[in-house]
Amino acid sequence: MNVKGLFVATVALLSSYSVKAQEELIKYGDFESWVTRTIKESGIIGGKTKTLLEIGPNMKYAPKVYKNQGGSPWGTSNIYAHVKGISKTNTSVYRDVHNGGSCVKLQTHIEGVKVMKLINIHVIAAGSIFLGDMVEPITSSSNPMRYLNPGIPFTRRPKAVKFDYKVFLSDSANIMKTGFRSKTLNYKDYCDVQCILQKRWEDEDGNIHALRVGTMIHRFTNSTKGWQEGKSFEIKYGDITGESYYRKYMGLVTGDASFYATNSRGKQVKILEEGWADADEKPTHLILKFNSSCGGAYIGSPGNTLWIDNVKLVY
Repeated sequence: MNVKGLFVATVALLSSYSVKAQEELIKYGDFESWVTRTIKESGIIGGKTKTLLEIGPNMKYAPKVYKNQGGSPWGTSNIYAHVKGISKTNTSVYRDVHNGGSCVKLQTHIEGVKVMKLINIHVIAAGSIFLGDMVEPITSSSNPMRYLNPGIPFTRRPKAVKFDYKVFLSDSANIMKTGFRSKTLNYKDYCDVQCILQKRWEDEDGNIHALRVGTMIHRFTNSTKGWQEGKSFEIKYGDITGESYYRKYMGLVTGDASFYATNSRGKQVKILEEGWADADEKPTHLILKFNSSCGGAYIGSPGNTLWIDNVKLVY
């Protein structure tokens, strides 16, 4: 090899190492270890023993109410509910196989409850994983989003989110099913990923305010032919509403769609996302959320499935 060829090869090799050095695997984001929890549901609804998986160290977890283990930053939609004296679980996040190891599988399904063979209730439950935690037990079916605590303290400015994924979009109708109400919707349901960087602060009354610092929200609008490996999705900073790629679903999260957080008084309150930060602003929190359905609580197409593996931040 001549000197010029050696120089080019060396630069390419160094560039390769440089790119790798700028990729940071989120803790437990390879989904190779899992927490196992076993919960017996109330006899009035059948008394079955259910196994729920959480993302964290390999261990068994005995208490019904789950708290993130081993420093895991991940919460899931696998939950324990205790409503009016009845214990119930939901599983929509599963462990699956990818490249000889493990990955996470999120699936939208219809969850049913039969009470003494007299009351038969069904709801749509989507699969979600997110940075943050779940506030258990769930004590009401009203406004379930208030039990999610999406977002972790975070002050860096990554360029992108990178992960492996596979998508299956169901041919089933997109429906709203809340238990006592069912409705077919006239728009398509998709899997999605949301990466939102916020600058948050709390006022003297305990309200949590936020400005949007960075945005990456992607909807998977087609099923894939197998796994898509190592795909990067760029995070955009500042006000993106005037950009050609902007879509309404990338906007500020307000009203009934608002995220929640635990304030300094231990109370769950809405995050009041009130505007767009300057493009060079430093965030205080990172929300990263993967969903098998994108319509919100009790909305989705049964069968929609999203597989995710090797979640990294790129700098």
